[in-house]
Amino acid sequence: MPELPEVETVRRGLNATTLKQTIVGGEVLLERTVAYPSPSAFLELLQGQAIAHWHRRGKYLIGELADGGGWLGVHLRMTGQLFWTRPDEPAQTHCRVRLFMADDRELRFVDQRTFGQMWAVPADVPPEQIITGLQKLGPEPLSEAFTPDYLKTQLHHRVRPIKNALLDQAILAGVGNIYADEALFLSGIRPQKLCSRLRGKQFQRIHTAIQDVLTQAIASRGTTFSNFRDVEGINGNYGQQAWVYDREGEPCRVCGTPIQRLKLAGRSAHFCKHCQK
Repeated sequence: MPELPEVETVRRGLNATTLKQTIVGGEVLLERTVAYPSPSAFLELLQGQAIAHWHRRGKYLIGELADGGGWLGVHLRMTGQLFWTRPDEPAQTHCRVRLFMADDRELRFVDQRTFGQMWAVPADVPPEQIITGLQKLGPEPLSEAFTPDYLKTQLHHRVRPIKNALLDQAILAGVGNIYADEALFLSGIRPQKLCSRLRGKQFQRIHTAIQDVLTQAIASRGTTFSNFRDVEGINGNYGQQAWVYDREGEPCRVCGTPIQRLKLAGRSAHFCKHCQK
């Protein structure tokens, strides 16, 4: 699933390409992709609108329509992709929604697994009221609201593995499987360690590692292991430099010990038993 760096990469690409382009029409090819309102009302609300700016909240993309016209929400889920292309380009096999722009361009939502969703939110309704899950998100990990003290307050009493806690979007928005593994490696803490057993400077180390790995991943335009592409179809590069994620059996880049993988609540966790205590 695309995480914060991948979604941020898409946001930046959308802001570089799609702004101030009037939506003159569209086509919903898979009705359940449109979560709100109905597919016909979705297209009607967007007709004649232009996007003034794209925002990101956790793993959500939120397009602010010009002149207070409302909002366009997108969640990529597992395999969703947004492509900025020309209408005469052949439609991708798993294209679910097409938005036609006045300047002979097109924004396509492509989603192989069909878990992705889109919302058209009217101007008089807050996005948090319509877009499912948005109101439950914790702070952004690169914001001032995310501090070591916040992390300690949220985690010190929880009897659950630290890896699982970092995946909880109500605690921290945007971090998923890839960057939780990477941050725990950089902080020297094993993913199965219980939150309640963390002490002192470990919270500071986790906080710093999360911010460092996300900043580095954004600079690398995210990670492509399977489906992720930016709006121009370009892969992310972070996977080539990952410390532990998806590297089971490969030597640790620091000490050479083979990277191990275990299951925690049904999710894979990668770690180095030597570097992470």
